[in-house]
Amino acid sequence: MPELLSSTPMLVLWGVIGYLLGSIPFGMVLARVMNLGDLRQVGSGNIGATNVLRTGNKAAAALTVLLDGAKGAVAVLLARLLAGEDAAQVAALTAFLGHCFPVWLKFRGGKGVATFLGLMLALAWPVGIACCATWLFAAVATRISSLAAIYSAALSTIWVVLLGYKEMLILGAILTLLIFARHWQNILRIRKGAEPKIGES
Repeated sequence: MPELLSSTPMLVLWGVIGYLLGSIPFGMVLARVMNLGDLRQVGSGNIGATNVLRTGNKAAAALTVLLDGAKGAVAVLLARLLAGEDAAQVAALTAFLGHCFPVWLKFRGGKGVATFLGLMLALAWPVGIACCATWLFAAVATRISSLAAIYSAALSTIWVVLLGYKEMLILGAILTLLIFARHWQNILRIRKGAEPKIGES
């Protein structure tokens, strides 16, 4: 944990800002703007990039990844610039929660992978790059997006320690547990060999 220097009201403020930024459902917005249909009726019904890809529109899926990652990064960078590192970590956590449980969609959001990677890049770019590389390697090797996300999250804590960002250890562990929780059904399907591969319905 970083040293807590900001006041409680300031931390609460950045928690709210982080949540509101994180809760913007870019996948749903892009699907509507690009006439791709209702994501809730496509594939897994998830609002994230993997499900956007199931519409067949690779550009929309790529934009969803970028925007979902960017909203987490923006929350962290703004909080760090205007308040401090403690506020940045609070904003990071609440941005992730905002993506997973957006008030606009009755708290039924995405699984947070792109947002997680964006947060890590903004909090500590060497850790973020290591997490992105882990995801990419696992995705290429297995062609299973959820499994790549699980590997990336699981190894993120190791990268935090090895790369010397121990002040992120608690936040990183919390985010890892949340990624695992959000992917619990995927984990069950992976164990059964029933998890769809990237690009499949």
